[in-house]
Amino acid sequence: MSILVVGVSHHTAPVDVREKFSFSAEELNQALSVMGEIAAERIILSTCNRTEFYLATASTTDNGKQLQSRLTQWLAKSRQIDPAKLTSYLYTHFDEDAVKHILRVVSGLDSMVLGEPQILGQVKASHQQAMEHKTTGPVLNRLMQYSFTTAKKVRTQTAIGANPVSVAYAAVSLAKQIFSKLDKQTALLVGAGETIELVGRHLHSNGIGHIIVANRSIDKAQHLANEFDGEAIALETIAERLADADIVISSTAAPIPIIGKGSVERALKQRKHQPIFMVDIAVPRDIEPEVGKLDDIYLYTVDDLQSVIEENMQSRQQAAEQAEQMVEQEVGSFMDWLRAQSQLQLIRDYRTHTNQLKEDVLQKALKQIENGKSPEDALQFLAHTLTNKLSHAPTAAMNKAAHSGNIQLLEAARDLLDLNKK
Repeated sequence: MSILVVGVSHHTAPVDVREKFSFSAEELNQALSVMGEIAAERIILSTCNRTEFYLATASTTDNGKQLQSRLTQWLAKSRQIDPAKLTSYLYTHFDEDAVKHILRVVSGLDSMVLGEPQILGQVKASHQQAMEHKTTGPVLNRLMQYSFTTAKKVRTQTAIGANPVSVAYAAVSLAKQIFSKLDKQTALLVGAGETIELVGRHLHSNGIGHIIVANRSIDKAQHLANEFDGEAIALETIAERLADADIVISSTAAPIPIIGKGSVERALKQRKHQPIFMVDIAVPRDIEPEVGKLDDIYLYTVDDLQSVIEENMQSRQQAAEQAEQMVEQEVGSFMDWLRAQSQLQLIRDYRTHTNQLKEDVLQKALKQIENGKSPEDALQFLAHTLTNKLSHAPTAAMNKAAHSGNIQLLEAARDLLDLNKK
């Protein structure tokens, strides 16, 4: 049996190269079908940060090197990439190293953001897609279940995902600390860039009650708001809507502050001094620093969040060391299972051998009856001869072990022959 991982990721290639390796949903379906010529079992993982191919075969004639050669040839042709350039971006892992790599990926130990949980869902989706196309089998199915179980252990038994390590995540986590539940809160997001989009996603996934997106371009604001069932407003109307906001998170490229102390004071009066949580992620600032001096205002800057992130990253690094040990243990457990599967042929060979012995002795016994011997004598011959043939090899081995002092073999024989009861 062979297991192979071939991939390209943020570790080995810039984004313009990774884009060439990405697969759309339709391309994935086609690739899974075509790759049947490469390996019996295959899964393709394609995300913004990585594209990986998980292959397995039970064939005794195919090894990992052969799988790798066929895959890289197909990949170079299908992606129209020079094979020489292709190999400079790819990484390859065989068997035990492949198992370890997959478990690390699913556990978030190989991610751009250490411990991020999204990769687990992405691998599960890729596995599900492969199962629907019937391109997986006993090896990869078992490996995927091992990886999912390992990821769950890492997440529940270590603190690798306990603390936020991105500005967007940190901002939303602080909001949850202040308001506990977000289902009755309204968030005003100022800007429509990548960071604000990520903030919106985190808020939406945490059940925020309502999202308002303010941007200089109302079309961009509307496009982003549609993703969260929110509403869009123009940037110049922020002062009119501040009183509606329990949470304000701003990240624009404005050269001067766009939220001033006066407008916040008026909003607080309208709110009867219900608190507002504000995060200014912009550089230069979007919110006047004096706003932070107002009662009932919790104002954080990007520097405040960065210190939280750095502290949390150290915590994740410590948790990652513990997680790596857990992965090593699970790799060993899976490899034990895999080696046991390769020994199933031993069981089949033994059954074939004993059945052949039975047939040989049975034919001789039947021949004796044809030649005039009584059935009783033929049965005695069959029982005696078959017992001797079946017990000869084990007793000879145990006799040799007893004389040489091989206690380990004798104990194994006791278990195999079910003699413990006696």
